[in-house]
Amino acid sequence: MSFFESFMGQVFLAIVVISLFYFLRKIVAKTLFSLLEKIVRKTKTNLDDNLLFSLKNPFELFLIIVGFYVATKIIKIDGHLAEVIDTFIRSAFTFVLFLAVFKLVSPISDTVISTSSKIKSKNLGKDLANLITRFVQVIVIALGIITILQEWGYNITGFLASLGLVGMAIALAAKDTVANLFGSLVIFSDKPFKIGDWVKTPNAEGIVEAVGIRSTKIRTFAQAIISVPNATLANNEILNWSRMGKRRIKMTLGLTYSTTTQQMTDIVNDIRTMLSKDTNIHQETIHIYFTDFNDSSLGIFCYFFTKSTNWAEYMRVREETNLKLMKIVEDNGSAFAFPTQSIYLENDTQIN
Repeated sequence: MSFFESFMGQVFLAIVVISLFYFLRKIVAKTLFSLLEKIVRKTKTNLDDNLLFSLKNPFELFLIIVGFYVATKIIKIDGHLAEVIDTFIRSAFTFVLFLAVFKLVSPISDTVISTSSKIKSKNLGKDLANLITRFVQVIVIALGIITILQEWGYNITGFLASLGLVGMAIALAAKDTVANLFGSLVIFSDKPFKIGDWVKTPNAEGIVEAVGIRSTKIRTFAQAIISVPNATLANNEILNWSRMGKRRIKMTLGLTYSTTTQQMTDIVNDIRTMLSKDTNIHQETIHIYFTDFNDSSLGIFCYFFTKSTNWAEYMRVREETNLKLMKIVEDNGSAFAFPTQSIYLENDTQIN
């Protein structure tokens, strides 16, 4: 019997094979991936480049496991130990497979983010994409663990049933957390607001400072921070003032009853002319009408919009407009009314 036919010779060859695969793995991987990189560089997308880069480490690990597999075939091992080694090798190959899938999730997610950002109506948002990426990676890890356990003969049905009971208990104990998680998914997908927006909800009003998985932080105009659970935001109406295209001004001017018909006509026309020439006023909607005979005034209904939605700019335009309205009323010889009452006393004449 030669040395290589003996058990020690087989062990020596097995060690040589494993060492050979271990030291040559980087050379083989670099050579193969260099050829593949020349091919993928010719494409217009970066997805295949990122996918190829993600597979490099799993491929090197795959070569090492192949070396172990070849080594086990060199050594003549029988019985239970051979079954254990075969199961270990199959589990290792399964691990590499799921590791490759795990690595591929991130570049695919990055491609979805970059692609969706170019389509405004279908923008998933980076936060939502990252959340989905982590969720998919957790699913891949769970499936990998279950598959490896099956290789070792564990009863997966009972294991999953126990996980279901534990999951139910956790879900009942953390139902508010789960509700906030789904609320964050709704916020990330629907995007009713973004950081920096001025929003108003039944619970808070202010500027959005941060959007997290559990809650959204809103800084009020008193500079206090309110953390609103995402489940609450998702189930309530949200008024986003920052997304207004224009800001409304609505009022009724009350003039005295001493105002004549000609004065009223001139005032209404002057207000329309003034607003139509004002560059700060949105020109699509301007409604100025003499509408009401009130108890102590003649009402002129004014309904128009400012172009700016910024609060400070809106207040400045409104102030300037109010001063112009006062001047128009004064120039036409009329005046603003205030609540008054006229009392008429009737003298009774007594005849004796």
